[in-house]
Amino acid sequence: MARRMRTLRDLDVTERRVLVRVDYNVPLENGQVADDTRIRATVETIRWLLDRRARIILCTHLGRPKGQVREELRLAPVAAALSTVLGQSVRYVRDIVGPEAQEMARRLQPGEVGLLENLRFDPREEQNDPEFAAALASLAECYVNDAFGAAHRAHASVVGVAKLLPSAAGFLMEREVAALERVLHSTERPFVLVLGGAKVSDKIGVIENLLPRADALLLGGGMANTFLRAQGFEVGRSLVEEDKVEEARRLFALAAKHGVRVELPVDVVVAPSLSAVDARQIIRVAEMPADQAIYDIGPETVRHFAAVIATAQLLVWNGPMGVYEVPEFREGTRGVAEAVAACPGFTLVGGGDSVAALKELGLADRVDHLSTGGGATLEYLEGRELPGVAVLMEGGE
Repeated sequence: MARRMRTLRDLDVTERRVLVRVDYNVPLENGQVADDTRIRATVETIRWLLDRRARIILCTHLGRPKGQVREELRLAPVAAALSTVLGQSVRYVRDIVGPEAQEMARRLQPGEVGLLENLRFDPREEQNDPEFAAALASLAECYVNDAFGAAHRAHASVVGVAKLLPSAAGFLMEREVAALERVLHSTERPFVLVLGGAKVSDKIGVIENLLPRADALLLGGGMANTFLRAQGFEVGRSLVEEDKVEEARRLFALAAKHGVRVELPVDVVVAPSLSAVDARQIIRVAEMPADQAIYDIGPETVRHFAAVIATAQLLVWNGPMGVYEVPEFREGTRGVAEAVAACPGFTLVGGGDSVAALKELGLADRVDHLSTGGGATLEYLEGRELPGVAVLMEGGE
């Protein structure tokens, strides 16, 4: 990376009020946090600040309230979960920049943690409103961004505040950027790219940016159907982006130009519909009937993909190989997860279902980097500059 990103080590935080942008956009069930993975991902940064007796003011969004207060998206359950994880009380206020928030920030003692209300209850957050950013900044003396998952959003808490206070990346943000930079600039070969998920359109930018450096591209999930159609295969009732078939042909040509192997499923799990799981069967792609739909890759494809994955010195996996939310159509994703965990090279995995498969199998700790970024990860891999990262660079704004 040409410019260096400012990190926690560059900030004097001792006993100072530090505004920390985190990504606690967690699932809630029955008024409780159902999965605290994103909360635990920030603990290293919070504990580092606590060790220096900082007065920590956390801020995050949750869901998509679109500038309106929605009771079911208040952060009380998040504060309770964080208190449990940290083993200390977290002060939560039902306010963002108003009198209650200001009072909480003023009263915080060294080594205490507070949590502001859902940032997106205020429409000015997503508008990157200068007055709202200034109000947030007034709560603290310095700023830390540990929310890589929001780094692609030019919002007030992501960009605006960082321009007003001494600012730096938290440890999670630092790890994310370092791992993605390694993917973008490493010379480790073979480089294998494994992509799944529903749509080609979500991954075109990633394929275009990484293909010139890749050795193999393995395609599964719904997006593989569009590539199969582009090669003249029958895909029946399967999900296909008809308007992207020509784009798929163009990507095949680009891969050929750069000498990249593109591997498509050779066998698939099909059924008349997603609900007809008892009628599912494994067939070869070349024998696909018009009245069936593809919902997963087959075992032969898994074995073939695993053999390619085993050769990788650098590997990126994003997206499931089938309809992962239906148990009968998740074997392909599980098989790829096991192969990725066994891969000898540097492995980076992003995407909710890909990460979920690794965790479900107890393999998450065998992957070098699990990205929390979602859309931010894909945009970074596309080679795009993320506003929340750019603003933390030395020489940046």
